[in-house]
Amino acid sequence: MFQYLDIGHSKYNCFIEPDTAFWALVQQDQIEKTLSQRGIFQSFAKKSWKFKKEMDALRFTQKLSAVYFNPTEKCNLNCSYCYLPEKMRKNGDSMSEERILEALEILKKYFKQTLPKGMLGEIVFHGAEPMLNQKAVFAAIEKYKNDFRFGIQTNATLLDKRAVEFLTNHHMSIGISLDAPMEGIADLTRKNWSGQGVYKKIVDAMERLRGYPNWSVISTITSKNMRYLVELVEFFHSHEVPNCLLNVLRCTMSYSWKLKPGDHIASKYFLAALDRTYELYKETGRKLIVANFANILLAIIAPTARRLMCDISPCGGGRCFFALAPNGDSFPCSEFIGLPMFKGGNIFKDKLSNILISQPFNLVTKRKVEDVESCQSCVIRNFCGSPCPAEVYEMSGSMRKKGAFCEFYKEQVHYAFRVIADGKEKSYLWDHWDKGLKKSY
Repeated sequence: MFQYLDIGHSKYNCFIEPDTAFWALVQQDQIEKTLSQRGIFQSFAKKSWKFKKEMDALRFTQKLSAVYFNPTEKCNLNCSYCYLPEKMRKNGDSMSEERILEALEILKKYFKQTLPKGMLGEIVFHGAEPMLNQKAVFAAIEKYKNDFRFGIQTNATLLDKRAVEFLTNHHMSIGISLDAPMEGIADLTRKNWSGQGVYKKIVDAMERLRGYPNWSVISTITSKNMRYLVELVEFFHSHEVPNCLLNVLRCTMSYSWKLKPGDHIASKYFLAALDRTYELYKETGRKLIVANFANILLAIIAPTARRLMCDISPCGGGRCFFALAPNGDSFPCSEFIGLPMFKGGNIFKDKLSNILISQPFNLVTKRKVEDVESCQSCVIRNFCGSPCPAEVYEMSGSMRKKGAFCEFYKEQVHYAFRVIADGKEKSYLWDHWDKGLKKSY
């Protein structure tokens, strides 16, 4: 059943069949004529089973292919919105080199049995701050460099010249974090345990990474920095950042709720930043990809091509990836590490195959928008996915509540359809994003 969606465009409106995520843009002065013709509906009917099959495969049959590997609980920063408890970040444990190697060997054997021949599993050293365990992490990367695709997400304060050379020489994806283009705003929420900001250290790291093609910056949108998102993308573009993520705040820990921005005002600044990335591309010929928005675009244009698995239900947590704590405890996603009831087992004590079907993991992997209150009838439910289950559970005590930023995601989807209606989508997507894909309609 097709449903109508007003996307806020001057010429086009949208009709969507929610279950299959099939859609059509129709000129406003042609709606009655289009709906009276049977061609599009007959054409859809012939292939609807295929579209449904593709969506179901994407949502329910994806295999585990990545691990967010936390080699330490400790962090040298005390960011205001961190999803990991303060006690853990201040006094937590770290993995020994031997334990890291043991865990990687377990994962290597598992992926060899489950992934297609020639495909490598992905290990993203994550945190807390993985560079606090640098010696052990680098030794593990060197030993298993031919067995995994490695990446690292770091606050960048420890990315000196030697560290950057090692990571880039190993062709690793490198993610760092910065929330504002000016020191005073960036340091409001990202600071060390003494309360001092780290803006200058991060900018120094950005300069060391300039010219490297496989790095990105994550920015967390809060009430403190949202008004500076246009200036932020200008700053990233001037520093030749290839990709960034402008992620709205995750409200997994209650102390972060005071930084929660309002949906409509956050989306206003977010969409203005997207407009600016388009202008910068037209002015310079160089793209700055806002990866979380690009993923929404792909969810509409080519659902199976999307690269991130947060904006779909079930989300990727516990299904496409899981998070590994320093003691071997395993959680559906890093967002759950501070929530002990979501521990699915321990990789050193339990079979990974059993962890993945444990009751805590099932709570996440079986959460579907069709079962979420107020999402059941939403026309864009398979473009949004009502994220994030960790924050939903922590804020409401239930998995059947909608996400904390429902209206923010709606505005983002409407904007994406306007981009498509104007024929601008390629300006927001990675070059060659469709390589290897087959057009089905």
